[in-house]
Amino acid sequence: MGEDELDELETELELRLLAEYKDVVRMFRYVVETERRFYLTNDVHVAVLNPATSLVEVTLTDAWVWDMYRPVRFVTSVRVLTNRDVNIETLPESDFSQ
Repeated sequence: MGEDELDELETELELRLLAEYKDVVRMFRYVVETERRFYLTNDVHVAVLNPATSLVEVTLTDAWVWDMYRPVRFVTSVRVLTNRDVNIETLPESDFSQ
């Protein structure tokens, strides 16, 4: 497979992922962005495990993962340990009530 074919495949995967995102975003209340991943979820909990190192645990249940290489993007449980930024946003009601 040549470089052009790989680029086309990656573009196709990204477009499919975007279409899936548009289909499922209405099912969720929160967007959670970590250093490595982007999630949609209805339940998110953050606990500070070590204030000295800023280590936090982010727990999500019934989430959708933005990752074009995953065969299954719906997951029942996610646990993230990080001392990096975690961005949690509440989706506008218009985004998930349509």
